[in-house]
Amino acid sequence: MTGKAVRLWAACAVAACIAIPSLSRSRVVESHPAGNDLTVHEWGTFTSVAARDGQAVEWLPLTGSTDLPGFVEHFRGGSFKCGLGGTVRMETPVLYFYSPRETTVSVKVSFAKGLITEWYPHASAVAPEGSGVMPSRGNVNGSIRWDRVHLLPGSQNVFPSGEDDNHYYAARDTSATPVRVKAPGGDQDEKFLFYRGVSEASLPVAARLTPQGQVLVQNLGKESIPSIMLLESRGGKLGYRVASDLQDQVLLDPPSLTATTAAMLQNLEGILIAQGLYVDEARAMIATWRNSWFEEGTRLLYILPAPAVNAILPLIVNPAPANTVRVFVGRLEIVTPATEAAVERAFAAHDHQTLDKYRRFLEPVLKVMLEGTQPDPARTRALQGDLNSVYTYACRSPWPNEP
Repeated sequence: MTGKAVRLWAACAVAACIAIPSLSRSRVVESHPAGNDLTVHEWGTFTSVAARDGQAVEWLPLTGSTDLPGFVEHFRGGSFKCGLGGTVRMETPVLYFYSPRETTVSVKVSFAKGLITEWYPHASAVAPEGSGVMPSRGNVNGSIRWDRVHLLPGSQNVFPSGEDDNHYYAARDTSATPVRVKAPGGDQDEKFLFYRGVSEASLPVAARLTPQGQVLVQNLGKESIPSIMLLESRGGKLGYRVASDLQDQVLLDPPSLTATTAAMLQNLEGILIAQGLYVDEARAMIATWRNSWFEEGTRLLYILPAPAVNAILPLIVNPAPANTVRVFVGRLEIVTPATEAAVERAFAAHDHQTLDKYRRFLEPVLKVMLEGTQPDPARTRALQGDLNSVYTYACRSPWPNEP
């Protein structure tokens, strides 16, 4: 290991191996600001897939926006994202407001080399408008704006809901101030401002496999990465390793698949709270994403430094809040030999159930697999055929639906 000031918290091979960072008493509280101060908190995720060199690869999810309620607004039709490539999927940022009195604020979020794809409530403007070509192609940044967001503390707003349960609703389980936005069809009430997008912005972390099977995690930025978690989920078993204060690089051994979900979530909750989220916000974020984070495969979760978040996603709130906290979790999928073997076997056996576990990552996983097949022309042809079949099923639901 050549990293500087990297503190390994735990291998977490057993349930008792729980390592939670020291938390200041001022942050581990359920109460929220009093007086005349306006506080804004935000959490969100940036999802990428690592190429063999550890850098994010451009990829297509090949699925539409099927995981959001029907009332969420879209850049275009609901399935347009399946053909929208990028290196970063910005997923489910939510902006919470805390105000002791009714007030009105304006909000603008810009997105470096990105496109805002979904949002709620109704936005005053989403730019750029048009065909859905990635703005970075024309060196343009995307943005979304809400000109008048009414903060209504103590109100008993009725929030929209669909017929089925949806992970979107978990973000409401906080004591944030309800918001109201006027829309062409009438007022829209919510507990937060929500938006999503896709981008080609550069993220500050890379992770690649070494010939010895370890994961080399590199900090590509100038600021320390507060926390990282290497997580592997295989056949219902779980393992993870945690480190903090990554300034340069660190080698992590593959985690033993003997950890418990409870231990992992307790670690993650502590990490989020240490970054400034309230307890209920941290739990709402985990409830929103826990199923996705436990998907089959290997991934690196990490906390983006605040300067990196502000550079990729500049935020302007007017009047300016007395306090702003933004906590974004980077998710970097790592294509390991175990993932390659599982995907290859599943295609050969027409095992649709296994393929569906990797569904939205199949395209980039196969692209990464193809990077390492030059000495084996027969395998290259087989993998290229598998990749072509994935494109054939683009935007279909369910996928795959044929033997």
